[in-house]
This record gives sequence, structure tokens and C-alpha cells, in this order.
Amino acid sequence: MLFQSSMRKELARSFGATLVVLITIIMTIVLIRTLGQAARGSISPQDVLLIMAYSALGRLPIILTLSLFISMVSTLSRMYKDSEMVVWFASGRSLIVFLGPLFRFAWPVLLVIALASLFVWPWSNEQTMEMRQRYEQRGDLDRIAPGEFQESSNGSRVFFIDRSSEGRSGSNNIFISSTDKNKSAITTARAGRIEVMGGSQMLILENGQRLENSTGNSAMKISDFEEYGVRTGSSSALGPGERDLSTISTRNLIKSPTRGNLAELAWRIGLALSAINFVLIALALAAVNPRAGRSSNLIFVMFTFVVYSNLMSIGQGWVSLGLVSFTGLLLMMHGGVFIVSMAWLAKRHLNWSLRDMIRRRTPGLSVGAQVQP
Repeated sequence: MLFQSSMRKELARSFGATLVVLITIIMTIVLIRTLGQAARGSISPQDVLLIMAYSALGRLPIILTLSLFISMVSTLSRMYKDSEMVVWFASGRSLIVFLGPLFRFAWPVLLVIALASLFVWPWSNEQTMEMRQRYEQRGDLDRIAPGEFQESSNGSRVFFIDRSSEGRSGSNNIFISSTDKNKSAITTARAGRIEVMGGSQMLILENGQRLENSTGNSAMKISDFEEYGVRTGSSSALGPGERDLSTISTRNLIKSPTRGNLAELAWRIGLALSAINFVLIALALAAVNPRAGRSSNLIFVMFTFVVYSNLMSIGQGWVSLGLVSFTGLLLMMHGGVFIVSMAWLAKRHLNWSLRDMIRRRTPGLSVGAQVQP
């Protein structure tokens, strides 16, 4: 039909343009933030592009939801402004009929949003977290660049190796300055090699000298050695540690229904439910005065999206604190928004107004006002 095909084509053009703009903006923000983290040493400079890709995948539900919301409101607002809606209404189309073309266009996007929020979101966060932890927990020797002074992970030691050692399995002309409680030491050696002993990474120094000094004591201890071992880190990969809730899979959240897990699950399911509600809100919100501009509607779109997203975050905190149950949050927040959206649509569909309702309840008031003594 002409009605549905014209709606789908215009929605597709608007959705595609909005999606490209939002992805460009989000990727620019992520790039700036990721480069700042790489400059501070939080992530590896080699992982910048990967972290950007994982960050974009994690934000995919929010990007798609906002793109769908903006494209629908802008398309319907344009139809109101160009009096195209008047033509459809005059041909027998009501406002409720527009829900059909809107959901026929939106259901693939809604499906992607649901899958991304339930599965892609935790997977991308897990990949990003693993890269961060792998970079933070790398051995002290992995941080060293030949010809540069490099501080250890805990800040207690400073390493330096000769630039001529670059590309070799061993090192030449090694310098280590360490501070431990009330003692400071400076160790130098002509050569060194890396060995793994008892699950720990050891730097074995050869033919060197060690100077030790205690705080508040002017005496200095000088020792010459032929071989001296320095523990530089663990040879194992990442330890178990405490996992962030955003990195736990949806299946594990359901298997372990703690408050924190239910709060995270409510957030993920809420992303999918909010996308459905935004379709209803877009249809109810799009009506504009043909003589007025569309900028006010777009401002209200952003305001509505921000308020709804913040309410979801607040609800997630309530579930984690036990102030509201998981089911209660979904019914109260997303169910409440659904009821309000449908009531708003019914008001526009039936042309309800407060003035008309008052006149219907008090018919004698309007008749008496016309009778003059």
C-alpha cells in the first residue's frame, strides 16, 4: 500500500541519517576518552582501536534506541508540518493506524536492541575489562622500554636498561632503584636474564653491586654479587578477582538472582522495553502546529530520552538496595510509561480536551450563558 510504503521509505532515510550522525558523535567522544586513558597509562596504546570498537558495541542499544526515537519524531513532525497528516486523516486514517507501519519498520531494530542489551553488552564489557586488567597486571619488565626509566606497577621501583639491549632476550647495563618501607636500595648489574621460579617472574642479575640505606641512618651497606634475583611479577595471567556486574552474562545473572545481579538484569531488560515505549511516545509526541517549527519537538525528544534513561539508572539503584523488587520495577516504570503513552495516544486519537470534558459534565452552564435576561 502507498500509505505503508511511503512511511517505511521516509523512516528508513531518516533513521539511517540519524544513526550515522550519532555513531560519528559517539565514536568521537569514545576516541577522545580512550586516547586520554592511553596517555595516562590505563590501557595499552596498541588496544585503542579494539577498545573503541568494544565501546561502540556496548553502546549500540542506546544508539539504536535514540536513532529510532529521533527518526520517528522527525518524520511524523514533518508530515504534520506539511499537512500530510491532514490528508491521511481525511482519507479515513486515524492516529492509531500509524502504529502498524511504525512497528513494522521498527521490529528488526527492536530485536537488535534486545539482543545487544542482553548479550553484546556484557560480552563487550568483559573484553574491555580483560584488556585493561591484562595491561595493568603485566609484569614490571613488560613495562620497560630500553633507554627509558620506567616505574613499576606499585611505584616502589624504577628500572632502566641499556638501549643496546633492545630486541634481545637478555639485558645489559641494568639499573634498579627501589624503596621498601624504611629502606632504599640502588642495584646495578652488567647483565641480566628473565627466569620463572615457583610461578613468579624473576630477573636474575649478574656481576653487579647493591647499595642499601635505611631512613634516618647515614650508614650505607655496599654489596657485590655475581648473581642476584629480583622478583618482578607473577607469570600467571589474570586472577579471578571480583567481576564487574556489567561483564556478567545474562544467563549467569538469572542463575544467581542476587540484588546486584537483578539490578543489572533489570537495566538490560529495561533497554529493550524502553525502546518499545519510545515508539509509542514518538507517535504521541510528534503532533506539531504547522505554523511552528520542529526544533521544540526535537528538544523535548532529548529531554524525554534523558529523563527516561536517568529513571532507569535510579531504578537499577533501587533494586540493588532492595527498595523495590525486580518485577515491581519493570511493572511500575516501564509498564507505567506504556500506560501513560497509550492514554496520550487515546487522547490525541479521540481529540479529548479538558475544556470539552468540563462542558460535557456541566451542559447547563453553556446554555445559561447564552440566555440574556
